[in-house]
Amino acid sequence: MSDFIPAFLSRLEKIFDPQVLTKLIVGWLLNITVAIAVMGVFYLLWLLARLVLRVSLRQKVDATTFSFIETIIKFFLFAVGVITALDSAGIKTSALLTSLGIAGLTIGFAARDALSNLISGILIFIDRPFVLGDLVEIDGQYGKVDRITLRSTRVVTSDGRMLAVPNTEIINKTVASYTNFPHLRIDIGVTVGVNEDLDNVRQLMLALAKGDPDLMTEPPPRVVVTSLNDYNVAIELQAWIDDERRHVGKRFELREKVFKMLTQADVELPFETIQLQPIEVRSK
Repeated sequence: MSDFIPAFLSRLEKIFDPQVLTKLIVGWLLNITVAIAVMGVFYLLWLLARLVLRVSLRQKVDATTFSFIETIIKFFLFAVGVITALDSAGIKTSALLTSLGIAGLTIGFAARDALSNLISGILIFIDRPFVLGDLVEIDGQYGKVDRITLRSTRVVTSDGRMLAVPNTEIINKTVASYTNFPHLRIDIGVTVGVNEDLDNVRQLMLALAKGDPDLMTEPPPRVVVTSLNDYNVAIELQAWIDDERRHVGKRFELREKVFKMLTQADVELPFETIQLQPIEVRSK
């Protein structure tokens, strides 16, 4: 026991010897510098690969396919670059990967959502419910598809917000696309009084639609009765728009035109009313 303390102090003196520490720090700095240089080389490779992709594939494939290929190559080069940088820094990646393999079940359980989003992103690319630039509605949120990554789909709303929707949410929910087909129908609903001449109202609304160059003549617009209420009749103008990407602004414009036209034609647009019926109460 008496030899333990001197031996312990001697060992500490060797470890914290200035020359030993200097050599150790220099070695660490060298390894870190080499690792940074390796990552820099792989970053340059990524820039070169992206340039080659833009030159060779940009005009040959659609934007969605190009974005998917670009993302795959980026993550592949990043993974290889990290492994190479760690190995060049003196970190045994084989031992690290073995340790990760032992803890694989725990990591897999913790990262199950990330893996699910990754698989869902690949399924979105294969299934193609929408592509970049499409106008979509996902779970009540409307916007333009800006980017599809391996984790989420970025949707920019009409008021300028960016929504990052997890890919699993898209796979498991109904997605409405407003631009998957060449044309889109606009429905403008309005209520008129029960005593109004529906044929006259129909002719007025059809004339308004036929005079609009943005609306299609084939299929032709139509006016239908959608509901018979107690104090009004609900009718709807249904017209197809040639440029489906303008449907939001065109719907606002057409709704205002319908209101002004019916008002100028003295068509009754009734308020919601409640009729009170007096009841005579007789005392016994």
